[in-house]
Amino acid sequence: MENKQVITDIEDTLTNCPFLNEMEGCTLLITGATGMIGTMLIKVIQTYNQRHSNAIHIVAYVRNKEKALYKWEGYTDEHLEWIVGDICTPIVYDKPIDYIIHCASNTASRDFVEKPVETIETALHGTKNILTLAHTKKVKKMVYLSSLEVYGMSDNFEVTEECNGRIDWTNIRSSYSEGKRMAECICQSYYAEYNVPVVIARLAQTFGAGFEPTDNRVYAQFARAVAAKQDIVLHTKGTTIRDYCYLTDAVSALLLLCIKGVAGETYNVANEDTTCSIAEMAQIVANLSNGTTKVVFDLSTDAAKLGYNPEMKIKLLSNKLRKLGWKPTNDITTAFRKAINGLI
Repeated sequence: MENKQVITDIEDTLTNCPFLNEMEGCTLLITGATGMIGTMLIKVIQTYNQRHSNAIHIVAYVRNKEKALYKWEGYTDEHLEWIVGDICTPIVYDKPIDYIIHCASNTASRDFVEKPVETIETALHGTKNILTLAHTKKVKKMVYLSSLEVYGMSDNFEVTEECNGRIDWTNIRSSYSEGKRMAECICQSYYAEYNVPVVIARLAQTFGAGFEPTDNRVYAQFARAVAAKQDIVLHTKGTTIRDYCYLTDAVSALLLLCIKGVAGETYNVANEDTTCSIAEMAQIVANLSNGTTKVVFDLSTDAAKLGYNPEMKIKLLSNKLRKLGWKPTNDITTAFRKAINGLI
């Protein structure tokens, strides 16, 4: 049975996506379709399909069919098909595709330092294969999911899409951020050379109800600690400052970009109202525990080995996306309350 918070999140997303009718009768390819964002995209669109006769057909690209069917339980029907494969190899699909949302990416921080080559290959070769498919199918729009990490160490705290920061490419942890930069570059190259209508979405760290039990990013650690009535343990001083995005807000942004995003353009996707340091966020989450969770610092662990991003202070500004009609609705407290409810 679906978690009550996830059901509520699906309904909230549909409310914020009145433009979905413009995709009716079209085919949407989603890569990384068993990830948190890909799974929510499928659940939202399939719920929409149950209520409309002219359905949006989904083609989900996955690596593991069994995992996919488990993640999508209750949402599979004739409007959802899947391709099992590795995006680092050429993709074969003999039917039309109208839209692509390219979510596939390494997201485990530890992999960035333990599997840096694979992290780069997925970003660069995987994205090239998707772009080639987009070119072949003459899609209406492709949305590539990039990251705030492309900004690196910025001289500006408040960052628009035109800002450029510094990344130490000799640090293997940069396999993720440099991989995203390379992928963005090849997206722009396909747009310039082949007129592939690709849009780049630079997401702040995104989280929501229904994240994987194995997800070890800080938001997942914090939410699980409160749900289990355990302390939140920080292995750094928590001085990194950034903004975030709740899952439903991110999904509505990606779908909006399919319809209204301008080809060749880049859009920040972040809720500026969520801006806080890691330490502040830990305390906000602990405050939701009714006294059963406190914040504890354990600086004995080498944070670099955990794959944590170097300290950064950055606030993504999403004015450009807001001008298209996007309105995030979840501040940091609301976002974590929902994420914790998703564990209950």
